[in-house]
Amino acid sequence: MKRINLLMILMISLVACDGSSSEPNISSSSSSSSSSSEATSVPNGLQPLVPYADCLEPSLEGGWVAQWADEFNGAALDSTKWNVEVNGDGGGNNEIQYYRNENIGVSDGLLTITAKKESYLGKEYTSGRINTKYRYNFLYGRIKVRAKMPGGRGTWAAIWMMPVFNAYGTWPKSGEIDISEYVGYNPDTTYATIHTELFNGTLGTQRGSSLAVETAETAFHDYEMIWEPGNLKFYFDGQKYFEYGYSAQINQTVPYNQVFPFDQDFFIILNVAVGGNWGGVQGVDPDIFPTAMQVDYVRVYRLDYAVLDTVQPQTPNTLVASTLKNTIHWNKSADDCGVQKYAIYVDGAYRGYSNLNQYTFKSLTVSQTYSVQVKAIDFVGRESELSEPLLFTFA
Repeated sequence: MKRINLLMILMISLVACDGSSSEPNISSSSSSSSSSSEATSVPNGLQPLVPYADCLEPSLEGGWVAQWADEFNGAALDSTKWNVEVNGDGGGNNEIQYYRNENIGVSDGLLTITAKKESYLGKEYTSGRINTKYRYNFLYGRIKVRAKMPGGRGTWAAIWMMPVFNAYGTWPKSGEIDISEYVGYNPDTTYATIHTELFNGTLGTQRGSSLAVETAETAFHDYEMIWEPGNLKFYFDGQKYFEYGYSAQINQTVPYNQVFPFDQDFFIILNVAVGGNWGGVQGVDPDIFPTAMQVDYVRVYRLDYAVLDTVQPQTPNTLVASTLKNTIHWNKSADDCGVQKYAIYVDGAYRGYSNLNQYTFKSLTVSQTYSVQVKAIDFVGRESELSEPLLFTFA
């Protein structure tokens, strides 16, 4: 299953990163890292990335370098990379299977998660679910999973991510990222979806998109997501079919985390559910079991900021008071590889950071007017100039 290109592994070339460029070509790959001697000096001392040794595709076009991977080349699931979930709790979705270790296998370069019709501890079906929580968590990057989906009415396969820590509260407040969901009663369709406090399945306001995939159950395909500050892009075999981004101007009435809580570490989950709130909408066909999701690989990449990022971020502009009480927002600053965070200053003194272009003030003196400024900081520590001041009265 694996494509091992020795030239790709041995050759290393530099590809420029430009935040204002067109969409990356994600269907092709090439080496894109550079030696540290070629990297320009970076303010925060960030070093060029070293490709993850076990990844058979160590870099991708556009400056992406592998930082974690499982190629499933062993004889069993790698317990240093994955946790196996064992329970019959319903997965939070009223699923009817019992998740067992015995339903997970690794052989011939493939992970296989098999759903079976069998009685076990009060359940009539069993299946498997694994995750990387605490073993590999990450914030921002690019995840690429090559998989073949199970078939049959009542199955619900997923490649997804959840927050390591519920920084903003329990589901859905801290977010959920569904890179791909595949429900057997609606074959040949893949879904990418996000859930947040404001946009979630319970309210019926979740954000997502679907794509027709005629060979999802018979062939392997790439399910991919690129995750940047304030933006998520979802791809199928290199074709972008869903993008979700934060807009401070549109979402003035709520804190940014209610719309985009995806500024915290997340972990990876792979599972095949039986039944449940979505998978079981049209019941479960008992005659389709056993059925399995197979995974060729899971790979996670990061941009090699130390090599690629050479430009000072744009100075934040258009600071204004938001509709949300004691909150300001501003235009997102441009940078060749993206802005990591913003520093907020009140009357010339540092006040705090914000990961996105909105900030809510606390513990200031009511009715007092302050001079507020913002600067942008990129992933290598380059800082913009301070913005023009905004006179802001705390309420």
